[in-house]
Amino acid sequence: MFAYPLLLVALAIPAGLLIWIWRGGGAGHHVAIPVDGGSHPRRKIWGIVLNFTSSLPALLLAIAILLLAGPQQLSEPQTKKKLTNIQFALDVSGSMTAPFGDGNRYDAAMSAINEFINYRESDAFGLTVFGDHFLHWIRLTSDPSAFGYATEFLGPKRLPIWFRGGTKIGMALEECLKLLVEREDGDRLIILVSDGYSADLSGGRDTEIAAKLAANEITVYAIHVAPGAPPAQLLTIAGRTGGDVFAAGDPEALTTIFRRIDEMQKTGVEKIAAESMDNFKPYAIAGSAVLGLFLLSLTGLRYTPW
Repeated sequence: MFAYPLLLVALAIPAGLLIWIWRGGGAGHHVAIPVDGGSHPRRKIWGIVLNFTSSLPALLLAIAILLLAGPQQLSEPQTKKKLTNIQFALDVSGSMTAPFGDGNRYDAAMSAINEFINYRESDAFGLTVFGDHFLHWIRLTSDPSAFGYATEFLGPKRLPIWFRGGTKIGMALEECLKLLVEREDGDRLIILVSDGYSADLSGGRDTEIAAKLAANEITVYAIHVAPGAPPAQLLTIAGRTGGDVFAAGDPEALTTIFRRIDEMQKTGVEKIAAESMDNFKPYAIAGSAVLGLFLLSLTGLRYTPW
């Protein structure tokens, strides 16, 4: 395979030279020398050797033409991990300060999130916090280091009281949807962590939001970090988007749930098509070898008719 195949037509020139040499027009042609009328024995082997050395310039020309034509080869097909865009929607309402293990619900959630992103490779992560309002604290990025610094700044006690007065899960999901639809490559995933019931999912809003998420191929996993069963609306949304709902009664269960999500949402692998790439090496090696032989032949291996 060549980048400029039309140049291969020029190979007719070295081909013609080789035919001329081996049909008697090369170093082995007869030269009349007025020495004597005696006959001299023909040495066939030396004739072949001399014809071969006379052919070397033509071979060099052929290799030069091949190099100018741009030899190509296909690279080996490769694989790479398929990107998963994961947007965390974290509840920071006042109830997230309730005791949970050795700390509170918010601290346990942030700890589990940081642990989760540490064993997910080649994914993009974002963080949206919400209560009565929302804030996209971290836009989707493949560098998760910002999560480690977010805990101290986003605690419910550190946010304005008007921000953390309620729990609007529907609003948070729709805002996360707006971010994820901007990502053309990879899977789209929302992991919702909340401890309360959301009034903005009533009256059929859960079904409406679930339809929007499913239409944009966004999967929702919801984690309920409070006693009792998760709200029914979360079951509707997660079920219709291909996700699931979990209840975490303690930090250990929360960590287990994140690992379960990791198992359910495995990082995909996609094949990269083989690409054309230059293939000069074998021609360059052959050209160097032919040039070396030709230079060696010039030291004395040439036709002398007397």
